[in-house]
Amino acid sequence: MKENILARDPRELTINWAQRIIEKHSIDAKVSGVNIVSVDIGTTTRIRLLVEHDGPDLWPRRWFVKLPSLHWRARSITALSRLLHMEVRFYNELSSFIPVTRPHSLAAHSKIGRGTTLVLSDVTEFGARPGCTKDALTAAEASLVIRQLASLHAHFWNKVHQDPDYRWLSGPVRRLEDGLGTALAVPLMKRGLTKAGSLVPHGLYEPALRYAQKRRLAMRYLSSGPQTLVHHDCHSGNLFWNQSLPGFLDWQLVRLGEGIGDVAYFLATALDPEIRRRHEPELLAGYFQVLLEHKIPKIEFGSLLQRYRAHLAYPFEAMLVTLAIGGMMDTESNLELIRRTAAAVEDLDAFSALPI
Repeated sequence: MKENILARDPRELTINWAQRIIEKHSIDAKVSGVNIVSVDIGTTTRIRLLVEHDGPDLWPRRWFVKLPSLHWRARSITALSRLLHMEVRFYNELSSFIPVTRPHSLAAHSKIGRGTTLVLSDVTEFGARPGCTKDALTAAEASLVIRQLASLHAHFWNKVHQDPDYRWLSGPVRRLEDGLGTALAVPLMKRGLTKAGSLVPHGLYEPALRYAQKRRLAMRYLSSGPQTLVHHDCHSGNLFWNQSLPGFLDWQLVRLGEGIGDVAYFLATALDPEIRRRHEPELLAGYFQVLLEHKIPKIEFGSLLQRYRAHLAYPFEAMLVTLAIGGMMDTESNLELIRRTAAAVEDLDAFSALPI
């Protein structure tokens, strides 16, 4: 049954395909129509569907489907690191335990050589609003996201890495991904800097290339803090808003890591630099306060700030690599996030916080 839900192309999302999914939840329900609302191609192919069926009223009619990317370059990159496979595993094994809002999984299956298909309830079904990658959040919105991230990190603080059921979060796939990132760091950084042009201050070119050359050492340092569950790709486009409360989308990069890395990625990408500069201290203090409320031991605010500075290097690299590869993000959004992350790295002299 699981293999029958696998699809490679939006054209395969037929009435019969939807029927196989709905029968997993309501054996008597019948699907009478499937209409594609939109198709968006990036790191994955994302399809919004309207599914007509006579199942229970609470069972969604709006579905959000993720397939491997139809863009060959993005597909080759994500296939090697099995990103969509990791998100399927997140929804099958982990999502029910996390203390933050996320979409409900209707079906999720991955099989090497056969494909990967993830079917979620569309967050718009009940009035939620998906974010846009280049959305610039307000300080109040950012504070809500920060509190959610802190709750997620506190819930899994120094726990998941000790549980053998979750070793996949830092297993061979993640090690392969990190190895590929290190092997390609220099050429991709050079290409990204060239394509970004004046969006990156000239003074960052030399330290950025040094970071790429020493990436293995930098990653070792950035992974040396207390371990927890991290989203690792927390920008505005991977959020949704339901009655002003944030939820989290796109768990392809979920892993073990240092929680303040999520905070650095989020603040560097989701805030206009002027808003970030003005509210950064209070937002970081808010994150620290939630950790204290959860009685996380042996944390010091000064050390947290130093780790935050160092972790800003990664979102800067990620946005430049995305631009260098191409086809993984809308170009206009990509350039805007490069502008924001470059400002954060320059403002806090992030590269000097790394022992490279």
